[in-house]
Amino acid sequence: MQLEPRSGDLISRAMQFPPCPASGLARLEWQVLWVNALLVFAATATMVVLVIGNVFFRYVLKASVIWAEELSQYLMIWMVFLGAGLAFRQGRHVAVEMLQDALPGPAGRALRWLVLAIVTVFLALMVVLGTQYAIFAAGQETPALQISAAIPYSAIPVGAALFLFHVVMAARTYVDRRFEEMGSLEQAEEI
Repeated sequence: MQLEPRSGDLISRAMQFPPCPASGLARLEWQVLWVNALLVFAATATMVVLVIGNVFFRYVLKASVIWAEELSQYLMIWMVFLGAGLAFRQGRHVAVEMLQDALPGPAGRALRWLVLAIVTVFLALMVVLGTQYAIFAAGQETPALQISAAIPYSAIPVGAALFLFHVVMAARTYVDRRFEEMGSLEQAEEI
């Protein structure tokens, strides 16, 4: 007997992802979104396992895993930078929008386009400067893992480039204030 998930089951709703479009730019966007969400999930899950495991080793077995804390920190950094674009698409970033909301329709939309232009320039600078910084750090090694410092520092340009991709692909939805609800808690609670 196979159990069907209830329509209001939070976990099943949170794990749903929109179907993949047939072809074109929409398919590429869907693939990037899917890989992006998978990487954020994998980084988060790995970090949780490492932290809980290290607590067990430290307090029960009285032997700490030296590299677990450092790897958890690097996974947290990657998770934040990779997840920032996804949060943008869902309208989850902290924003002060009183002025935009107070302006009449066309003026408010123009201000939102200006905000997007500023964000785009900032993200492009983060890609360039973050790449330079990661290249600069490539000759150094991390203390516990003994890997190139370029690996954790690469989260900056990679995350900024991914965020820039999300800004470009979701610019109109941002200006129109139609944020995506990909497996969000609000979507699950509506059912």
